[in-house]
Amino acid sequence: MILRFVLWIGLVCASVGRSTLAMCRAVGSVAMFSANAVSHVVRPPVYVREFGQQLIAVGYFSLPVVGLTTLFTGAALALQIYAGGSRFNAESVVPTIVAIGIIRELGPVIGGLMVAGRVSASIAAEIGTMRVTEQIDALETLSINPVKYLVVPRVLAGIVTMPVLVFIGDVIGIFGGFLVGTQRLGFNAAAYIHNTWNFLEVGDVASSLIKAAVFGFIITMMGCYHGYRSGRGAKGVGRATTNAVVSASVLIFAANYLLTELFFSA
Repeated sequence: MILRFVLWIGLVCASVGRSTLAMCRAVGSVAMFSANAVSHVVRPPVYVREFGQQLIAVGYFSLPVVGLTTLFTGAALALQIYAGGSRFNAESVVPTIVAIGIIRELGPVIGGLMVAGRVSASIAAEIGTMRVTEQIDALETLSINPVKYLVVPRVLAGIVTMPVLVFIGDVIGIFGGFLVGTQRLGFNAAAYIHNTWNFLEVGDVASSLIKAAVFGFIITMMGCYHGYRSGRGAKGVGRATTNAVVSASVLIFAANYLLTELFFSA
């Protein structure tokens, strides 16, 4: 009996050890891939055409989904805050809380998750397919650095476009709260706008845009990493796509907490 217990403990420890080592290998692999990509940002050549195409693919085509999700998020947030505030006769805080909640947290996070679901999957599938069909090997044969040609334009596009998307999403989200507040909850339009504007600070907007840039880096980097290391065949590409979305989403939440702690812990 004791021998069985000792063997069971050994198996558990071995399993935990293997999982820990696998996680450390994954973290190290992502860190090295990211460092390699960042180091190529300042090196020539610059593929301006690829960068321009990715600006449209990552930014412009993501605008509808970001706008719709933030619109309904702001509207639902206004209803919830009004319902909660009415218990304490504090309905007047709706404009302020909606604006702060959207700009500080919900705008960047919701926008990041929506873009991660669309862009990370797309990038992983595209680069994974290039890996399967040996197009990446062909680039190396032509003396073109695949990281420089495929990864850097996408990462830069994510860093540049995500703050723009989140800023537009913040405005649309506040507008969604404004619509519900004035049309459904009976707020005066001028008073709603006045309360929204007066309680916002430059630091709130700056933190939102910084979060967006970090999320853009995470989203595109995870898509590139998992696509670049995709397994062979359709199954490998599918697994890379799934892993890209999941890892980007989890890292967005983790980075959001760290950045919130950094900006607002005081």
